[in-house]
Amino acid sequence: MDASEAAKVLIAGGGIAGLAVRRALALRNVSSLTLERRAAPEDGGLAINLPGNAVHALAQLGLAEALREVGTPVRRREYRTAGDRLLFSVDEAAFWGEELTPRCLRRADLLRLLGRDLPPDDLILGRAVAAIRPELGGVSLDLTDGGRLRGGLLVGADGVHSRVRRALFGEAAPQAALLAPASWRFMAPDPGVAAWTVWAGAGALFLLIPVDRGEVYGWASVAGATGRDFSSVRSAFAGFPRPVRATLDAVLAQPDAIHHSPLEEIRIPHWSAGRVVLAGDAAHATAPVWAQGAALALEDALVLADLLAGRADWSGIGAAYEARCRPRVAHVQAMTDRMSRSADLPGWARRLLLPMIGPRSYRATYGPLRDPVIP
Repeated sequence: MDASEAAKVLIAGGGIAGLAVRRALALRNVSSLTLERRAAPEDGGLAINLPGNAVHALAQLGLAEALREVGTPVRRREYRTAGDRLLFSVDEAAFWGEELTPRCLRRADLLRLLGRDLPPDDLILGRAVAAIRPELGGVSLDLTDGGRLRGGLLVGADGVHSRVRRALFGEAAPQAALLAPASWRFMAPDPGVAAWTVWAGAGALFLLIPVDRGEVYGWASVAGATGRDFSSVRSAFAGFPRPVRATLDAVLAQPDAIHHSPLEEIRIPHWSAGRVVLAGDAAHATAPVWAQGAALALEDALVLADLLAGRADWSGIGAAYEARCRPRVAHVQAMTDRMSRSADLPGWARRLLLPMIGPRSYRATYGPLRDPVIP
């Protein structure tokens, strides 16, 4: 392996995690090459909610000003019953501060921002990793098209069903844990929602967040649902308020625009082996309770870039990376478990307790995340 190969990072996956690693490395003058198995990005029409720590990470990636040009600031959260009774609300702008106010934007806009001002020749679409071969001072990749690449480190940023994770740990590779077999995401005309708003009924959740261009981003789940057809669970929302029912009418009129996805989680004992590390959902996918999937992926990228730029010898990067990122991930997982348990309470207990425990859970979850992962 020559010197230029040994100093290059190979990145498997061109989603949020992979592109964040690519950008973070470029800002630290570390050479990289990103491989995305799809010929074009997917889910470009959907949106994503970025809490304040994600906004901070994007600022550290040089995108603070550009971020203000897209999406909509999320200044307030509201938790409501199926009958539209407000259980509690959170002033997110006050909690995070004006510079770090959470923001909801289209995924396509986020992907575009992550690639802003970067040279296009270090991102290759339509190629993927078939096999990983350790080498002295680096790693060699066999690609699905028969090609081969060498680099000093491989970052597996290829999502919940990571091929890199499978190749890294073999047949014993930890698999995604299925939390729920069905949930649905969609964009819809704004029915008049002024804040991040979730309605919870008997086993049913419906979330709407204003985005831009007169549209909202929506997410819905129904306990026990197993099929892909969103219309089959419509009756679960029959008693919900007008904004929910109006959104359902609009969404079900265009079923091809509805994105069905199971809820899956990754909790594994190791994120690295040798010259291979996992990042983002490939390492630690979590339930969307606190919207930390993208945020943690962005923070992974910052930590990796900081470590790689600061060391001539990359052989111990995996352990150092895990030591810095795991406590943050473990905190999010613990708070996710705590909030998920409250969702299992009977309706009367949830209505009684959430006004008290909800605001405390928000502060307990996000308080430690206000401290940046890279000072």
